Amino acid sequence: MREFKRTDRVADQLQKELAVLIQREVKDPRLGMVTVSGVEVSRDLGYADVHVTLLGEQTPEHIKENLAVLKRAAGFLRSQIARRIKLRHVPELRFHYDESVVRGQHLSSLIDEAVASDQAQHDEADDGRDPIDGSADGSAEEDERN
Repeated sequence: MREFKRTDRVADQLQKELAVLIQREVKDPRLGMVTVSGVEVSRDLGYADVHVTLLGEQTPEHIKENLAVLKRAAGFLRSQIARRIKLRHVPELRFHYDESVVRGQHLSSLIDEAVASDQAQHDEADDGRDPIDGSADGSAEEDERN
């Protein structure tokens, strides 16, 4: 069995080319900093689902506007890809917003908050105790002497 399918290789190449093209060739001022996070190509190479993330403002209106700009530029991007990649048929590009990065950042911040809260509770529980034997007033030492 082959290690990589042709669709995977085409998707990887499309991702690299689209990242460069979107950054350098699309001149629409409404388009923010866009990162191509992944490309999935259909088995017949007819469609390519391009997943993008946005840096900066993440409001639904901003996301929708950026996707509309990319959708309008899809024909141009497809023609540029046809010049750069040797394919009989260049897949039709469909752009989707990838919220996994934002979701990952949110989950990471929740984990950090939970760890900080747990550490604060642990520190409060340790206050007032002797670090050597854990007693609150050192009475364990007095018991040992008697």
